[in-house]
Amino acid sequence: MTTVHRTEKTFVPQTPGLSRTNNRWFAALLFGNLAMAFGPVFVRLADCGPVSAGLWRLLLPLPLLALLARRAGQPVFGHSVQAMLILLLAGVVFGLDLASWHLGIGHTRLGNATLFGNVGSIFLMLWGLVMARRRPRLNELAAVACALLGAAILLGRSLEINTATLVGDLLCILAGLFYFAYFLCLRPVQAHVGSWTLVFYTGLFAAPVMLGAAVLMGEPIVPHVWWPVIALALCSQVVGQGLLVASLTRFSPLVIGLALLTQPAISVGVGLALFGEMPGGLDAVGMALVAGALVLARA
Repeated sequence: MTTVHRTEKTFVPQTPGLSRTNNRWFAALLFGNLAMAFGPVFVRLADCGPVSAGLWRLLLPLPLLALLARRAGQPVFGHSVQAMLILLLAGVVFGLDLASWHLGIGHTRLGNATLFGNVGSIFLMLWGLVMARRRPRLNELAAVACALLGAAILLGRSLEINTATLVGDLLCILAGLFYFAYFLCLRPVQAHVGSWTLVFYTGLFAAPVMLGAAVLMGEPIVPHVWWPVIALALCSQVVGQGLLVASLTRFSPLVIGLALLTQPAISVGVGLALFGEMPGGLDAVGMALVAGALVLARA
């Protein structure tokens, strides 16, 4: 398996200094990724089908997101036609991302879904280096190398790729590519649309995509037990997506991409606590490499 910014900010790819404000936003970025790492758990617990759970993830927070945008002084209405068309495209891509990912969650292990769903973060890191239009610094190359090696170790240790999980794995990889495209779609409107407004509209425009996919899959739409989808909406969409989008104007694509790679590491702990998936020594090495990559990126 999103881009928020304040309306007065302009997105400039750069590595921020170690100011107190930036440290708070960095903590918020990591907390948002922590929240999203629990999303697959609530998808599995929902009794309405994985894609339908994603639909409610988008619909339930809409009034709250509109209220948060209003309180933050971010206009929900009155945007240009061009901005709305870009938001529409971003919403459709985000809907395709969620539909693919939630279907994948239902057909593979938690670790598979989280790792493959974040494959787009690798492309985001590389894209950030290309957009910098300069030769990569040593710490940036080391950060990317550590992140990729750590993710590869976690992939090899926590995932069991076989014919039973192949379809789910491929769906999650497809979701990761859609997530990368979602970030690129949001870039042109980051400087004009507030973060909460951005999350509001992408969720609004992604919902029909999720509804169509759920109907096509023949899933039950309305859950009997509501708390898993409510938790999914608050945890993944409001907290996770909101903080991630708000961080996109404050950190370079490299740092954002590396932060996204913390989700697989978190999923190992979640898998151990809830599903008894005991990590081995190499898993710890993989998590340490991802954490080291974050430190290098911050340096």
